[in-house]
Amino acid sequence: MEYVRRQVALTNLRFFAYHGFYPEEQVIGNEFVVSVQVGFVDENDDHDSLSNTVDYEVLYGIAKSEMQHPRKLLEAVADAILNRIVQEFPFIANAEVSITKQHPPFGGDRANATVTLRWQQQ
Repeated sequence: MEYVRRQVALTNLRFFAYHGFYPEEQVIGNEFVVSVQVGFVDENDDHDSLSNTVDYEVLYGIAKSEMQHPRKLLEAVADAILNRIVQEFPFIANAEVSITKQHPPFGGDRANATVTLRWQQQ
């Protein structure tokens, strides 16, 4: 049986948010970059219908919403985004969320800190 494996991705979504372990991070805020990818098998003949794919506008809304809730760890933010994606699109086979903190508070004028979570359907 033949099928097409599809991937929908949003990359380099920029947000200013208040995530961080240290109290000052939760007051000052920081710049974050979020990328989201989802994969699924396309078994439909209608390739021009939004109902047969992952709507990247919905993906953006999920990321934006979760980035507005301050958390201590980027892992917690990525997990919240991932869980909402899986709930919203139960037909997906895999998903990945990466969050990069642009200026982590440990020095280094060009340092970034990135967390990536991957989900795979069993």
